[in-house]
Amino acid sequence: MQKNVASMLNEQVNKEFYSAYLYLSFANYFVEQGLNGFANWYQVQAQEERDHAMLFVKYLQNNDEPVVYEAISKPDGTWTQSLEVLEAGLAHEKYVTGSIHEIYHAAAEEKDYRTIQFLDWFVKEQGEEETNAADLIKKMTLFGSDAKGLYLLDQELATRVYAAPSLVL
Repeated sequence: MQKNVASMLNEQVNKEFYSAYLYLSFANYFVEQGLNGFANWYQVQAQEERDHAMLFVKYLQNNDEPVVYEAISKPDGTWTQSLEVLEAGLAHEKYVTGSIHEIYHAAAEEKDYRTIQFLDWFVKEQGEEETNAADLIKKMTLFGSDAKGLYLLDQELATRVYAAPSLVL
């Protein structure tokens, strides 16, 4: 594995852990708003992001590359409306997608087919993540201004459970 690709994969580890922190901060916001279903949705999201980070860690280890853990930045952002949180989530998923695409591009330039194959799962996953975030925004826009609709949406989000990724390394 070329050093530039390994370095980018290490950076992605940190980005995935930051994503978990960010989603936990979103969950805290929703707990404060009394929207425990939304909080649950983001707590599950945080678990996914931690697992994504660990998949990158394991991949680096399996390829005899050192794993470098960097400091994880404190999530910045203060939100005054629930929709702002959801929009920040979508923007963040797009950022992560872009980052994974950059690694994919670098791996392709290096003809690092093993890393390309590893990243294929993440490319698909990010498409799902962006769709889920966009769908949540649509639902909030449609139902969020109605107390009963918001209650039902919150109840729906409370049913989300964590399912570990099925990627085989």
